[in-house]
Amino acid sequence: MGIQAAARDILQLVGGEENVRSLVHCATRLRFTLNDRSKADKEKIEALDDVVTVVESGGQFQVVIGNHVSEVYREIGKISSVLQDDQTERYAQKGNLFGRLVDIVSSIFTPLLGVMAGAGILKGLLMICTNAGWLKTEDTTYTILYAAADSLFYFLPLLLSITAARKFGANVFVSVTVAGALIYPTIIELKNGNADTDFFGIPVVLMNYTSTVIPIILAIFVMSCMEKFLNRLIHDSVKTFITPLICLVTVVPLTLIVFGPIGVNAGNGIAAVILAIFHFNPMLAGAVIAALWQILVIFGIHWGIVPVILNNIAVNGQDSIKPATAAAVFAQTGAAIGVMLKTKNKKLKTLAGSAAVTGIFGITEPAVYGVTLRLKKPFVCGVISAAVGGAIIGQAHSVAIASGAPGLLTIPIFYGQGFAGFILGISVSFILSIILTYIVGFEDPAEKADAKTEPPAPATHHEQISSPLEGSVIPLAEVKDKVFASETLGKGIAILPEKGRLVAPADGVITTVFPTGHAFGMITHQETEILIHLGFDTVKLEGKHFYPKVVQGQAVKQGDLLAEFDLEELIKAGFDMNTPIIITNTDQYTDVIQTDQKQVKTEERILSLI
Repeated sequence: MGIQAAARDILQLVGGEENVRSLVHCATRLRFTLNDRSKADKEKIEALDDVVTVVESGGQFQVVIGNHVSEVYREIGKISSVLQDDQTERYAQKGNLFGRLVDIVSSIFTPLLGVMAGAGILKGLLMICTNAGWLKTEDTTYTILYAAADSLFYFLPLLLSITAARKFGANVFVSVTVAGALIYPTIIELKNGNADTDFFGIPVVLMNYTSTVIPIILAIFVMSCMEKFLNRLIHDSVKTFITPLICLVTVVPLTLIVFGPIGVNAGNGIAAVILAIFHFNPMLAGAVIAALWQILVIFGIHWGIVPVILNNIAVNGQDSIKPATAAAVFAQTGAAIGVMLKTKNKKLKTLAGSAAVTGIFGITEPAVYGVTLRLKKPFVCGVISAAVGGAIIGQAHSVAIASGAPGLLTIPIFYGQGFAGFILGISVSFILSIILTYIVGFEDPAEKADAKTEPPAPATHHEQISSPLEGSVIPLAEVKDKVFASETLGKGIAILPEKGRLVAPADGVITTVFPTGHAFGMITHQETEILIHLGFDTVKLEGKHFYPKVVQGQAVKQGDLLAEFDLEELIKAGFDMNTPIIITNTDQYTDVIQTDQKQVKTEERILSLI
């Protein structure tokens, strides 16, 4: 059965769209909250090809799907509106302050990156056409196309109000209305007219809010806090219009009087600092940004720089950081090509080649996590090459006129000042990275495999899986969750942890990191598929007390830290922390042998696969 058919049948058999109050998913299950449980046909759902079983627990109707649960979930969202009331993301309270800020920034800006890249490319193409004489700025054709390219940037506060509202849990329509007030024609006329403006006698310093970033984010954050407070106070019968009324008459003036000037001045200040750095030593600035960019991406810290780039474009009409990041992208792509040319391992050659293709178009995760970072030396060669290319780009004073993932198709967004230097810089970083990677080399998996060509002893173990946790060993049959206990998802073992640290049980690649941090999937270098589920029903915490340290696609070694979790708080909250470690492709092995130890430490053997 296909994903579309599975989604359609499941939705129909739980009683239809009107019977679904809410729907979320964890690592393996669709978790329905139903209006009327009697309308759901459990037996028919369990009979579906894509359904493992159905569990009713904690007031939820849980349909166990397995590893492709997220695909079925998305398909249900496409064919119904059951997810539309659940579009609001909870404001993350986990991790440290910096981690929360990075999470906020990524959630607000990520949905806009695709359309920003498209609009930016169109802007660049229009600039090329006018400089070549193919179009004139007075032509109505140019006017129409420029409106299509520039409208996103002009009305950026409107779009940011939508994504910020979803992140902070505010009413999306009220948020858009607040943003609309900031760029309302009459307000713009007041600003341009330089007339004294006040609000009940309070002076208002009007700013130009078109294309701005910081003011609307501050405004929506404050409004989200105000909405939650008001909704607790106001009676249900009137809060649907009283809460928006109060928010509009307070947040709009507050933004114009306080948040707006603070945000605009902060943005102008940041832009001025960036310009000063590039004016002081453009070559050094370009080299440092290019060298550090992929390292920042690995740790997710680069999201803190995205608003700075957008702010520079909004304030100055161009940005000097983005061109240097392009050198990093092309350098890691070049490193992947160097690996492809050098390796004798057929699988690695194929992987590096496909990763290089995606890298050329600006998607470097497969190249970095699957190839260069895993082999270490190619990643370093990429960083060095990026620094050289970044220095050339910085010295050329290259700029970007829009935001977008640097790649072959987005080159037009860099058309303008220093464009020739930009082309030279990315070319140097790309070619140099190929050459360095090929010359420096790396530990080729093919050579490593050839060194172990001794004939295997009879009944040798195919792979040993070590413990990802320190604690007590529990037979899988004894855990309270019948899906895991019945080995429906695969054979394995459970551990009751004594410390809040989860490490990799083998060398491999992370295939799944659930957003709430309570479940992880990985595939080992010997193609064993492992699912680790921290506790039972912990998905209800929506990430609280869980702190993932890896991302999907990341290569890991046995013993590498995957996550930390507050074990004491989880136990105090009443959660069963027995943690199943499941071999989800059990059917590919003759047997899965469990350890006979009662206590294990991390990296001690717990499973032998034959």
